[in-house]
This record gives sequence, C-alpha cells and structure tokens, in this order.
Amino acid sequence: MPKRRRSGNIASDELFGMIETTPRRSTALTGLVIVAAVTSFGLAACSAVSASDQSGASTPSGTPRGKSGGGSKFPGAADGKLPSGTSAFDTDLPGIANLDPKLREAVQKAELAMKADGVPMQVTTGWRSKKYQIELMDKAIKQYGSREKARKFVADPDESHHVTGHAVDIGPTDADDWLIRKGNRFGLCQTYSNEIWHFELVTTPGGDCPPMTTPS
Repeated sequence: MPKRRRSGNIASDELFGMIETTPRRSTALTGLVIVAAVTSFGLAACSAVSASDQSGASTPSGTPRGKSGGGSKFPGAADGKLPSGTSAFDTDLPGIANLDPKLREAVQKAELAMKADGVPMQVTTGWRSKKYQIELMDKAIKQYGSREKARKFVADPDESHHVTGHAVDIGPTDADDWLIRKGNRFGLCQTYSNEIWHFELVTTPGGDCPPMTTPS
C-alpha cells in the first residue's frame, strides 16, 4: 500500500465627489485649476488601471485567479468536493459516484447500521481528482514549509487512495469511533494512526483489520 501522509484606482464618482467639495469660485483662474486637476486625476487613474490589467492578479470582478492555469477555477464538486451532510447514498455527487463500488457499498451498509444505532454519519471526503489533491498538497506545503513535512499530512496525488477512489473520510467523531470499533463487520478499517476519520476496505467482512500505518 502506498504510504499516505496526512489527508487602488480612483472611481469617477469619487473623483467628482472630490471636485464638488471644492469651494466654488467665480474667477476664471480657479476654473482652470479645477480642469487641470481633473485631467491629472484622469491620467493617473488610467495608468493605474493599465498596470492592474497587466499584473493579472485578479479577474475584472476582483475574484482571485486560480493558483495555476492562468485563471482556472479552484476545484469544485466535479473534483470531489462534498457539501456538508453528504450521505454515502448521494451517488449524484462525483465524490461518491467515483468511489470504488465495493467500498461505496460497504460504507452504505455501515451508514444504515449506524443510523439504526442512533449515530449520525456523513462522508466528508470520498473520491478526489488529481487537481483537488494537488490543491491540498500546495496548501500543506505553504502551511508546513516543505513538501517533506507536508507529506506527513497530505498524500501526493500519485499516492493518494482518495484519487483512486479507495478511501473515504467520515465524520463526525462519534461516527469515526463507531467505525473504528465496528467497521470491520463491513470490511472497513482505519488505516492511518493519525487519521481517525480515514477508512478503507482492507479486510473481508468480519475479518481483522491490519496494523495501521504511522507516518514518520
């Protein structure tokens, strides 16, 4: 099993507002001064807009661009992001639909058993696209300072069992506790000692769970 390591321009209205607050004078000299001021502000604003457009730092609406791909969108539902309260039966969501069928079936059975025991359960993460996994790794590198340290918490895209559809993250904590104790009934086991929410189908129903991996 691959070793996964911890899942300022001045607006025209502002400009004229500034001009309107200037005391009105009847002399032609004052009028020339105002015209000169308007022209100066206008040129400055145009220069600032041009610089902003060339920087590519944001879209016209001010929304930050994606980290890569020249304005590509951040990962969304099509990449496996799941809304709060997602059930293992929400197969209209790619994060659920793209799971390994046997794993999805096992989690569905476990969800029904938990419901019977009065324990609420949700799938917080299922299948993820490589794009999604890359975003998570980039964030972890920024947070921890290096890829080596980040890999203790997030798997590389080519190693992640979420990308292959062979892992799920479950919540809340009560559901994790239930699965840790009873998940083997369905072949589900916690596979990483530092991730109580991460489960995979790694044994036969009723079998023993293998030793967990401990990130170094």
